[in-house]
Amino acid sequence: MSETDKAVDANEVVETNQGETAEDKAQGAPTAAPPDEGPLFQRAPVTAAEIEQGKPIELSPDAVGQLSEEEWYAQAYRGGAAQLTVRAIAMGSGLGFLLAFTNLYVGLKTGWHLGVSITAAILSFTIWGAFVRVGIAKTHMTILENNCMASTASAAGYATGGTMVSAIPALLMLSITPERPEGTHLPWAVLAAWTFFLALLGTVLAIPMKRNMINQERLRFPTGTAAATTLKSLYSEGVATATKQAITVATAPSIAGAVRAQPITAVEAAGAKGRALMTAAAISSFIPLLKDLDLLKLNAFKGLAASLGAVDAAGKLTRTALVPGQTPIFDWLPTVTAGGKAKAWSSWNVVLDHGVALVAAGALVGVRITLSMIAGGLILIAVLAPMGLFESWVNPLGQSVLAVTAPGKAWKEIGLWFGAPMLVSSGILNFALQWKTIVRAFQGFGKAARDGGSHGDVEVPMHWFTVGGTVATIGIVGIAWKFFDVPPHLGILAVFLTFVLALVACRATGETDITPTGAMGKIMQLIYGGLIPQSATANLMTAGITAGASSASADLLTDLKSGYLLGANPRRQFIAQLLGIVPGTIATTIGFFILVPRAQVLVGDNPAFPAPAAQQWKAVAEIFKVGIGNLHPFARETIVVGIVVGIVLVLAERLLPKYKKYLPSATGVGLGFILPFYYCLAMFLGAVVGAVVAKQGKKYDDMIIPVASGLIAGESIIGVIVQALNNFVLN
Repeated sequence: MSETDKAVDANEVVETNQGETAEDKAQGAPTAAPPDEGPLFQRAPVTAAEIEQGKPIELSPDAVGQLSEEEWYAQAYRGGAAQLTVRAIAMGSGLGFLLAFTNLYVGLKTGWHLGVSITAAILSFTIWGAFVRVGIAKTHMTILENNCMASTASAAGYATGGTMVSAIPALLMLSITPERPEGTHLPWAVLAAWTFFLALLGTVLAIPMKRNMINQERLRFPTGTAAATTLKSLYSEGVATATKQAITVATAPSIAGAVRAQPITAVEAAGAKGRALMTAAAISSFIPLLKDLDLLKLNAFKGLAASLGAVDAAGKLTRTALVPGQTPIFDWLPTVTAGGKAKAWSSWNVVLDHGVALVAAGALVGVRITLSMIAGGLILIAVLAPMGLFESWVNPLGQSVLAVTAPGKAWKEIGLWFGAPMLVSSGILNFALQWKTIVRAFQGFGKAARDGGSHGDVEVPMHWFTVGGTVATIGIVGIAWKFFDVPPHLGILAVFLTFVLALVACRATGETDITPTGAMGKIMQLIYGGLIPQSATANLMTAGITAGASSASADLLTDLKSGYLLGANPRRQFIAQLLGIVPGTIATTIGFFILVPRAQVLVGDNPAFPAPAAQQWKAVAEIFKVGIGNLHPFARETIVVGIVVGIVLVLAERLLPKYKKYLPSATGVGLGFILPFYYCLAMFLGAVVGAVVAKQGKKYDDMIIPVASGLIAGESIIGVIVQALNNFVLN
């Protein structure tokens, strides 16, 4: 998980039986089913016996996490229970398809990915409960079915989108030329195949790591533990009773009223979260229709445009949507003097954005990071940008250029060269300081290779790793050679290095819940910057292999951890994860072409999607391509300062751990330099609201994630539809 995923999913942990004892373990667990010899795909439970078999184990996830591997098979494994069913895969694919759009939308705006497994679990539980109540379905999904569903949804909504907010938009920006200012897109088929093979590689790379990291070392994987705890809380009371009641109602309608009148505590609790999520999504879905849909372009709306004040004195439209996207509410403040002129705050992008997705994302990220973003943005406005407006330089073409040409462009003209190096140095240093984790990763892998162990009929077989890895490698190396100028031998090297770095990244996820995909990508950029120094395309796409595959590997292990704590069959869960790659690939690639039809969406004066992750990757690739000597001298100076500041902030956190919450976040400050300020402001406002709500008590705190997730989902899903209408219908 990324740093944001930790903020998103870890907060969802709910109270469970913390005082589990050895006696509880011995008495609480039902007799485990023997190793299952049946087919991988199963039918949904219908009979009372099948429903009983699908009940959750009585051991809490914390108690299961303490069992040895052999104890787990004896006390927790539920191999015969229904898990991999058609309805679980269908629900996971559908939810994952939609949630992939939300992650693409948020990722292109903020550079972050949000965990989707817990959101999908709550939605699935709520939706399927409604299906049962209205008679569409006869039985509730079992807890293990919902776990498989969450794996499919997570693969679709999270594991396939990383490269689509980093390497791919960076490549599009680098393709801009005077002849093609809109840039050159990759063909859809190439982009889809690339995304699919990266996700496939990452998924199979996790196979040899699973048994050692989860069964034997029992790494915590906090988000996976949180997902298991959430599912256990949803199913611990009431759902089995509700399922039995549904069958009874179907066979004995005369007692239906009496049966349905009984209280179902857990179902009602889950329903409240589900309703909150869906209500928030419904409300936020109107936002893009009001501020982004280009209705005023139509002749039929000319009169309305005039009445809304959207037409200037010359009769030209000043905006194309019903309401403006931002309001300059800070222009009453004293102006900022820069370049010898007084500049209103709105000219520095200090405006209030009317969207709610960024506000909701801020509520999930937290105050420390978003306040650091505000600090970075204000330093850019007050110090760096005004200096850049005076810094003139004659470039190699003999042209006199300024480091900053306009206040509104400061974030991308000079802020990028401070913020991106800061993010790179802090990310790599954070990774290097985890050297003990790196050592343990290779020691653990060596131990797993030596230990054959039993239960080979339950664990994911190694030949799946061999076959899947071979297919993925052939696909990746072939595409990289034909379309990205990466020689085959260097493509194979990239896959090998990806396995090494993914091994480390997955252990970091298991121990800290943070997957350092950014640092992994930067390491690959540095390696291939030396191997193929003049090829920015090769630099980006080899880094994309590592970042994309590492993310998918960590996502699978996180989901397998959740399944392990619930007694799931790992083979079936692996298949569920694998099947999620297809809808995720379709959603993210189609969504990317809809949201980013041309490069101006990423690089304009006020871009709809500033893609901060891509800006970092692009900056590193450009340095290797054109040479640092061809950058503006002021930009070169800010690179050095940014690197140093990133290192200092990381070391300060390590040396003063007790004061970490009071120290600025290197990630937040760096992002503050490379995002338009209104992004930082919106996220900070959301973080403050979230912090205030959380202090009102657990009841309110529990609703932050469902409401924020709903606000993001509603605006982003409808936002994709609106952009499609703008680009292909109203254009």
